[in-house]
Amino acid sequence: MSTTSASLPRKPAKPVLWVVAVAAAAVGAAAAYGSDRASPPVPHLGRVVVVVFENKGRDRVLGSADAPTFAKLALRGATLTNYRAVAHPSLPNYLALVSGSTQGITDDCTSCLVTGRSLADTLSAAGRTWKTYAEGLPQAGFTGPFAGRYAKKHDPFVYFRGVVSAPKRLRRIVPLPVFARDLAAGTLPDYSLVVPDLCNDMHDCPVATGDGWLARFLAPLLGNTQLRGGAIFVVFDESDDSSIGGGGIVPAIVAGPLVRAGVRSAAVFDHYSLLRTIEDGWGLPRLGLSARATPITGIWKPPAP
Repeated sequence: MSTTSASLPRKPAKPVLWVVAVAAAAVGAAAAYGSDRASPPVPHLGRVVVVVFENKGRDRVLGSADAPTFAKLALRGATLTNYRAVAHPSLPNYLALVSGSTQGITDDCTSCLVTGRSLADTLSAAGRTWKTYAEGLPQAGFTGPFAGRYAKKHDPFVYFRGVVSAPKRLRRIVPLPVFARDLAAGTLPDYSLVVPDLCNDMHDCPVATGDGWLARFLAPLLGNTQLRGGAIFVVFDESDDSSIGGGGIVPAIVAGPLVRAGVRSAAVFDHYSLLRTIEDGWGLPRLGLSARATPITGIWKPPAP
């Protein structure tokens, strides 16, 4: 997979994000927290918003003059400097984010279906709500491979039989403009997966384009009361650098009122860690490799006395 600015509103601060090396991650997390005491576990989370961009290594975005929005968000939240994608190309990473497994998929197939469980199953069983907001999606529940700058390979829930065979679930995959309407109406679901189109996600367009899109997307969201106690995870599916295994080290920022502003964690996290963090924050059963993943700690504020 490959490539696609405005300023953020002032206060309040915001949300969060990802696996491996249990002992090393624990040490790194404690150091990032700024203390030799054990860092707080994952707190109870309110709503969660996960925004996924495309195909950039960490240093292509974080610290880049073309990404001022990312820089401002990092000051408001926590930067995970050793966050890793799990595979190449794109689709296996998206599947990992929502199911704890690449489901045996090794390419960007558009007609394949998998039978594994996903967050659609565990969230529904727990009485929680979810939606995918996909930019360029022509209509709710669309399962075609492409539509303009929309790409199915970046829309993971449409690959699960348990979603596509259930019309009510399939209708939870909606065009991006629905997000603004849900936010204004106070009806955001518990879990929102936000997928920019092939240009705004930096797959086909420059970093500056995606940075400007993020500024516009965040402006009405940061500070919204629906995110009180919630978390925003901004990550990339994979890196364009193949010098390390898996999917490479990618930009990852967590923001929200529960996150210590300006924290930088060097602990090793990945997409399975992000999923595990959400599961622990909501008390959900663990899917696939999230059961062995290190949840994201070391970035959270101490519990209120």
